[in-house]
Amino acid sequence: MSQITLSDRIGRWFGNPPKEGMDALPVRVHGREFTRTGAAPGSIKGFDQALIWAIAGLMLWGLVMVYSASIALNDGAQDSSVLQAQFLVRHCLSLFVGFVAALLVFQVSMDRWEKVAPWVFIVSIILLIAVLLPFIGKSVNGARRWIGLGLMNFQPSELAKLGTLLYAANYMVRKMDVKEKFFAAVTPMAVAIAIVGSLLLAEPDMGAFLVIAVIAMGTLFLGGVNARMFLLISGILVIAFGLMIALSPWRRERIFAYLDPFGADYALGKGYQLSHSLIAIGRGEIFGVGLGGSVEKLHWLPEAHTDFLLAVLGEEFGLVGVVTVIAVFMWLTRRIMFIGRQAIAMDRVFSGLVAQGVGVWIGFQAFINMGVNLGALPTKGLTLPLMSYGGSAILLNLIALAIVLRVDYENRLLMHGGRV
Repeated sequence: MSQITLSDRIGRWFGNPPKEGMDALPVRVHGREFTRTGAAPGSIKGFDQALIWAIAGLMLWGLVMVYSASIALNDGAQDSSVLQAQFLVRHCLSLFVGFVAALLVFQVSMDRWEKVAPWVFIVSIILLIAVLLPFIGKSVNGARRWIGLGLMNFQPSELAKLGTLLYAANYMVRKMDVKEKFFAAVTPMAVAIAIVGSLLLAEPDMGAFLVIAVIAMGTLFLGGVNARMFLLISGILVIAFGLMIALSPWRRERIFAYLDPFGADYALGKGYQLSHSLIAIGRGEIFGVGLGGSVEKLHWLPEAHTDFLLAVLGEEFGLVGVVTVIAVFMWLTRRIMFIGRQAIAMDRVFSGLVAQGVGVWIGFQAFINMGVNLGALPTKGLTLPLMSYGGSAILLNLIALAIVLRVDYENRLLMHGGRV
């Protein structure tokens, strides 16, 4: 097989056909075989453009909503130097940093990611330990989840999501031969997740632990772990989370507040955020009150620009806006999962599991955030991916999606006769 030169790679990126005589790697994807023919291929896109437009659309809409939801937060500020749009400026900075990081990450091959996967996981654990140290971690509202970096705060739990995903995918590739043996296949991953979970619960951050547990479980399932094993592990996790809630008075209060947010015992306490989120969405009705017209964001709904951004969006854009956001996230998740299946069909198991793991991560976290805003789930401190204010979340979301685009790029390269 002939060697592909740098000029050939650049030509493929811009859609130019390969040189005459270049051999192609025959692959089979969903029953369709791709081999070289005498005719030169047409335009070869180096990445999924529709996926990029969906990501960009969510980010731009989120940028507008962050500004709208945070516009009143600095009203009455004593310091005249405080910008009215400081959250917008910070969010723009987060998007810029995330975009630059995504461009750099896209250049890294999946083979390299497979090699460094355990080290990314180890670094995330070290940072989860560091954030618990008083002279490193920052405490906000009783939770120690951030490390101050000057212009922005970094949240190690976001890196832990990516680290767990990479480690789980790498683990399943290495343990393919023992995936039918329960203890041999599951025990090391169970220990790893238990360590991460213990550190997250010490912050505390049960929401991030829930997402990480689902990412790990999803990767194990997609990697081919026996169905009976999967159901048993799922049952153990459900029991574990149930005990965490039952043994924690303030977590029990959240459940009771979720069941009756407008009750006299909870309306001004644990049910305050949820009740005002429901009021905001109710005010929006079908078409909303118009961009900028939200009343709940005027110091009534706490965390309107982060965890409850969807509530403000529902108030200003109505049912139409909420359904549109849900539809875009559903399409985004489905498209990412397809890219993962495509990679696995070409025997690129690690790449496929990583892409599908990102789909599980983005889809599940969006589902939880939307469920909380709509009153379908108890309140959890999880942001809406790509849209909510939060530098660490935006940064890691874009890095994860850049990895998915890299998987898609390598898929296309292989299907058209190139080499990774």
